[in-house]
Amino acid sequence: MVTTKLQAAEARELGGCACGAVRYVMNATPILSYACHCTDCQHLTGSAFILSAWIEKTEVELLSGDLTACKLSTGEHGSTVHFCPRCGTSIWTEYSPGFWFVRLTTLDNQTAYPPDMHIFTRSKQPWLNLSDAVPVFENYYDRETDWPAEKLARYRAVAEAVAG
Repeated sequence: MVTTKLQAAEARELGGCACGAVRYVMNATPILSYACHCTDCQHLTGSAFILSAWIEKTEVELLSGDLTACKLSTGEHGSTVHFCPRCGTSIWTEYSPGFWFVRLTTLDNQTAYPPDMHIFTRSKQPWLNLSDAVPVFENYYDRETDWPAEKLARYRAVAEAVAG
């Protein structure tokens, strides 16, 4: 089935950059949403943490504008941040082949996907108090034990396809 850009925009969450030049749509719910408190994310955002949606690249469609990419040597394998060249808004990052990590606060509905978990809280800002409403991990987590089966299935489908 072919989905038009208009149908996709009506079906899921729209987002974009601060100046409006870049617009995108997420055609599916994220596999996982999270708040990362690592120092790399703090530097990248200029804030206390970053809110991201882990989603298959095939489920995100750029509707207008162009993105500029910047390769960073962060984390285990590095990352590529994609941002609006006009206003500098970070739209998504690639940490793992086949997936985008979309900045949740670039969605028009910024509260659409609250974090499923907080990660790397060992480096969170000391003044930030987290509730126990969602899991909190000092470091990363164990995907095999901390993700529900349906999320693992989505992840594995893409990871296996990318691995060939």
